[in-house]
Amino acid sequence: MKRSTSAPPVKRAAQSTSPRKTADVVIIGGGIIGASIALRLAQARLKVTVLDRGEPGCEASAAAAGMLAPQGEMVEPKEFSDLCFASRDLYPRFVAEIEEMSKQSVGYRRDGSLLVALDEHQETELRELHLTQTRQGFHIELWELPEVTQRFPGLAADLRVGVFVPGDHWVDNQRLMRALVESCLRLNVRVEGRWNVTRINVRRSRVESVEAASSEHGRTTRFSAESYILSAGCWSGELATPLGLDLPLQPCRGQMLEFDAPAELPFVVRAGINYLVPRPERRVVVGTTAEYVGFEKVVTGEGLRSLLAGATRLAPLVKDLRFRRAWAGLRPDTADHLPILGQSPIENLLLATGHFRNGILLAPVTAQVISELLLTRTTSHPLEAYRPTRFAK
Repeated sequence: MKRSTSAPPVKRAAQSTSPRKTADVVIIGGGIIGASIALRLAQARLKVTVLDRGEPGCEASAAAAGMLAPQGEMVEPKEFSDLCFASRDLYPRFVAEIEEMSKQSVGYRRDGSLLVALDEHQETELRELHLTQTRQGFHIELWELPEVTQRFPGLAADLRVGVFVPGDHWVDNQRLMRALVESCLRLNVRVEGRWNVTRINVRRSRVESVEAASSEHGRTTRFSAESYILSAGCWSGELATPLGLDLPLQPCRGQMLEFDAPAELPFVVRAGINYLVPRPERRVVVGTTAEYVGFEKVVTGEGLRSLLAGATRLAPLVKDLRFRRAWAGLRPDTADHLPILGQSPIENLLLATGHFRNGILLAPVTAQVISELLLTRTTSHPLEAYRPTRFAK
């Protein structure tokens, strides 16, 4: 795919008072999924407009930890696991393109992750994981306690065993989002923040326009295009319901902490749902919670308590780190925990939403298959398991 790096940065245009704006493609949702698709379509020389209800990339995409760990998690079913691996393998090129276009570093690292066991149950799971993946031909290393403490000082002294996964990567997702949006702007993508899409207008099985309200200017504008892509995360369902599309999406709140560390951690370390992720400038991200509490995107006392308890149990070194900040994000979960990808029953509307905990990981492959589907009506990966109509009653 041809790269474009010579064009100067494109500034966000002032909002027009015209009742309608046109593009080849309108993408509803400016998180990492929507922005990645916009990048690919702009590289194919389409005129793309991205509409986001807030600032692009400031919802789930900014709240994540940035782990790219399909092997360490080995999600099921196998078809989905294969899709995750395919996206992980696209990341080196994906990052290189974005860093070249944006002239920004995104903090991408390929140093692996360490899974550790704090009790007998976790030890059994990790030893089985090591045995299974070794038989399947994956590169994975079993570390007994002396090697764990030598490779990663400051972890709990009573750890039972560790499994090191060299194939797991991670990225500073907040830096990635900023660089991705900048790359889109350099390719003349129109990135419109603070435009909340309130209605998708359909006539004769085709979307004619979308209506969006500006939170800055207090007016509603219609945006029209030849094709539309719905990638609005947790908010996709409420836009799809009036169209007769059943998308059982619900927000899953994840709370996070960030600390300063005296030295950079060597790699990601995880025990169950608790993890520490290194970030540039010797920062450490601690996560997470998984709470189904509607759209309440707030940090709570119980959330802070559980995060600190889990982190210090895993790594007592956290007790001495300097606190920076805490935040919460809403992950878009579906009834079967799989994303919604592909053609909707509406002729010119594609869906790319519901990525749950894997939005950062799946961004490159999602952008690939959705752009392929729009441009050629075929895809390099099968999408049957993720079809938007699978929830229809």
